[in-house]
Amino acid sequence: MSRGAAHVDGLRALFEQSPASLGGNAIGLLLIGLAFAPLAPRTTLGAWLLVALTLWSLRLLHYLRYRIAPDSPDERLAAWRNSWRALVLLQGAVWPLAVWLFWGLGGEFHTVTLILVAYTYCLASVQLLAPQRRLFIAFTSVVLVPLIVRVASDTSQAWHWQLAGVLCLLFAVTMMMGRSYRGALAQAIGLKQRTDQLAAQLRVEKAAADEARGAAEAANRAKTQFFAAASHDLRQPLHAMGLFAEALRQKSAKAAASATRSAADLEVASLVNSINQSVDALEGLFGELLDITRIDSGGVEVSLAPVTVKELFARLRLTFEPAAFEKGLALRFRGADRVLHSDSLVVERILRNLVSNAIRYSDDGGVLVACRRKPGDPGKLWLQVWDSGIGMTPASQARIFDEFYQVQPNRPLEAHQRKGLGLGLAIVKRLAQLLDAPLTLRSQPGHGSVFTLEVAASTRMPDSLPTTRAQQGLGVSLQGRRIVVVEDDEAVREGLCVLLQAWGAEVDAHGDIAGLQRALRAHEGAAQRADGAPDLAIVDYRLPEGHTGLEALALLRAHWHPTRLPAVVITGSSLGGHEEESVQHDFHLLVKPVLPNKLRAMIGFKLGSRA
Repeated sequence: MSRGAAHVDGLRALFEQSPASLGGNAIGLLLIGLAFAPLAPRTTLGAWLLVALTLWSLRLLHYLRYRIAPDSPDERLAAWRNSWRALVLLQGAVWPLAVWLFWGLGGEFHTVTLILVAYTYCLASVQLLAPQRRLFIAFTSVVLVPLIVRVASDTSQAWHWQLAGVLCLLFAVTMMMGRSYRGALAQAIGLKQRTDQLAAQLRVEKAAADEARGAAEAANRAKTQFFAAASHDLRQPLHAMGLFAEALRQKSAKAAASATRSAADLEVASLVNSINQSVDALEGLFGELLDITRIDSGGVEVSLAPVTVKELFARLRLTFEPAAFEKGLALRFRGADRVLHSDSLVVERILRNLVSNAIRYSDDGGVLVACRRKPGDPGKLWLQVWDSGIGMTPASQARIFDEFYQVQPNRPLEAHQRKGLGLGLAIVKRLAQLLDAPLTLRSQPGHGSVFTLEVAASTRMPDSLPTTRAQQGLGVSLQGRRIVVVEDDEAVREGLCVLLQAWGAEVDAHGDIAGLQRALRAHEGAAQRADGAPDLAIVDYRLPEGHTGLEALALLRAHWHPTRLPAVVITGSSLGGHEEESVQHDFHLLVKPVLPNKLRAMIGFKLGSRA
């Protein structure tokens, strides 16, 4: 608050206190009038009362003028203050005038009354006038100095000097009281000004913080959208590259089967394996970056519901059994009969990261995924991932959930163990915090690790559970199987066709919804023959002209209505919330780039579980 603003506030405070001051003066006039009416000459008393009442009335009118226009300009208030000061001093002079006019009339009671009334107004002026130092000194002097002089000049009383001395002491005390009050008031005003300044500064900082938060949220949204768009565009060529590499490996394998394998064949196989490893590594990097971006931007919503561990483990087995088999690891699941109360998608993401790490850092032995009751607390379940991998030192365990941190064991890591940004366990920790589920780790170097996620147990089953047959493994033959492919990217579509044909399947490929509709119209008659229906549909989620793979899937299922066509939907973005759509529309989801072994495992599962 500025000095001018504080000055104006002080003026308004003076006017607001006028009713109390006028009330006090009215009581004083009444006391003096009643006390000296029988003693003082009527003319003298009447003249004094007339002057006192006139001044009192002028002050009342002065206050009423302010009440009529309380929001008057500052200049007008300053002018009113001058007249207000004059009226205060004049009314103050009324009391020593009464002392001089009525002193000596009556007895000691009347003398004490005069002194007390006059001094009472000096005390009352401390609160009202002390902030105005000059006016306060003037008012107190106008009231007390004549009173002191009158008492000292009364030689008829033996104690006149002593009483005058006491009044002088009271005069000094009153001045000191005014000074103390003025200092306290100035300090209070200073604190108020400081508080107002801090409040104004806080408002400015809050506005700046709100603006910064809005900018940060916009930047987060832009970052998330950028990663989603960029990842989709970058995943497409990676996806095609992986498909072509596997097709090349298939052709090389066939050539080797018909003749003696040459050094060139071995070199081609090695190059294909290197390409697949690079695609797999890039897939992991994309997934980690998108997950950490989505969590930081608040894009992960938690929806708690009963979750059957059996279905959860079935999806994990489908995803990771090929990778475990490839490394010669035993992937086992225990406690599938439990039901937990949590978010199925978030829990599955946590377990996927943990199982992926367990397989990556284990060279022999196996990985155990288990669900069991927490000891001593039947209302809680422990989801645990055990591995027989390299383990961790206590120093590594303290940092394992930090971003961009990777374990550095005593022995060098293999190439497949070094890939990644070190974000997987940071994502796991953040997802566990979203679930409010404690996550703990026990590990010993050279003897593996166990991660434990604590979740609530559920007392009821989910409302509806999808039923599937057991996985038939990777050995399901594609010979003679008919697969419909809907993919707008030419390179990816061609790679899929080459790879599926190398696996023995008959492929019917389309680039968009319009092409699929033309093909369905051309085969209108075959729609009524169940034996002419395709065995599987593989469709891309994003298709040209704003269409989606769900529309293509609906067209295919409507056309081949005698059967429930199994479907795999492939997407280049993991930020679309497609998991719920996969349940609603009965398809399995794969995120690009899809490694051929994962695609083959998924195809085997879908064909093996077809009714």
